[in-house]
Amino acid sequence: MAIRLGDMALVRGMLAGREAAFEEFFASAFPALFRFALTRLDQDADLAEEIVQLTLTRAVAKLATYRGEAALFTWLCTFCRHEISAWYRRAQRAPQQLRLAEEAPEIRAALDSLAAFEGAAAEDKVRRGEIKRLVEVTLDSLPRRYGHALEWKYLEGLSVKEIAARLEIGPKAAESLLTRARQAFRDGFVALTGEAFT
Repeated sequence: MAIRLGDMALVRGMLAGREAAFEEFFASAFPALFRFALTRLDQDADLAEEIVQLTLTRAVAKLATYRGEAALFTWLCTFCRHEISAWYRRAQRAPQQLRLAEEAPEIRAALDSLAAFEGAAAEDKVRRGEIKRLVEVTLDSLPRRYGHALEWKYLEGLSVKEIAARLEIGPKAAESLLTRARQAFRDGFVALTGEAFT
């Protein structure tokens, strides 16, 4: 597995006690983990915030164990899942069953439709909201160029040529990047939901 150099540099900065590294870590990790937890905690924002704070505290204490074999965000999600499970055990409640993994074409459709939530039927709107939150969390976990390229393509409707211009690369390179980004998105979505595609 490839080592994720950006994540490793950030972790090394935190291990060295650099304040800027901690600020970057918390600024990027908190919102993404909050959305991740919120989906799994029945939209309880106060509880999600508490869980994310516990997650980040425990993760920071274990930073030296991060090896860069997975995205830092994916590694954090493992801690978050553990904290969520522990909360459900303490509360003596069964965790809500998430049935959010979609087939690959539906995930692509979710990306296509993120900008079009108005006018949906109530039940459909709730379902789309669940998918939207997972899509946001997945996009947050991708390398920045991948996330931007997918947002530009599916949310803003830019052409490959326009994406290439924004990234200052050729159209063929942009097509290749989009292909890799879609695969990374699919892999990330599966990793975040903990479910395989069927």
